[in-house]
Amino acid sequence: MIRINKLSKNFGNKEVLKSISHDFELGKVYGIVGENGAGKTTFFRCMAGLETHAGDITSSIKPLKDSLGYLQTEPYFFPRITGKEYLQLFANSHDETEVDFAKQNIFDLPLTKYAEDYSTGMKKKLALLAVLLQKNEVIILDEPFNGVDIHSNLVIKEIIDKLGKSGKTIFICSHIFSTLTDVCDEIIFMDEGVFKKVYQLSDYTQLEEEMKKKTILESVDRLDL
Repeated sequence: MIRINKLSKNFGNKEVLKSISHDFELGKVYGIVGENGAGKTTFFRCMAGLETHAGDITSSIKPLKDSLGYLQTEPYFFPRITGKEYLQLFANSHDETEVDFAKQNIFDLPLTKYAEDYSTGMKKKLALLAVLLQKNEVIILDEPFNGVDIHSNLVIKEIIDKLGKSGKTIFICSHIFSTLTDVCDEIIFMDEGVFKKVYQLSDYTQLEEEMKKKTILESVDRLDL
């Protein structure tokens, strides 16, 4: 289990996460949805140990940060590092020394070229492959479908589905709602730094209607069309 207890985070005077408490069972796929600025990425960064915070994050996996892979919204790449060198760096960090990169390169990326010269979608796919190479028990995917072509989106969905069925614990944030309803065991609606509501599989239609009313219809009505 991963237990979040009164997790809070401030940036200056701005309270981004507001005393969040929630228990996550291991071996499930969780979706986090909400508008921009709801606190989703900050929540993920706290889980990954990249942000200081108030409150506690505890887990039966100890230490959690050593078994957690994190795909960031905008992955960082060192200057003048090739795709293959980037993958090797991640593999080495988890003692995965014998990797068949040609076999792992399911997106047919130009691994001999510098990663900084990749397109946005290619960078996202390279970073995803790097995270998968580490074979972590817990994986955070922050907007894994952004900037990625339709075929690769389908591939990523299949990867998530297979990881979930193999017992991995997955956290996903995506603005493409259907990608979450297809693969998640539970979806959490986040708003203004708090977990507003938790939806189980049978409630996903209700979630879509509530989000449509809150974030879409109200905004469109303001245009007075």
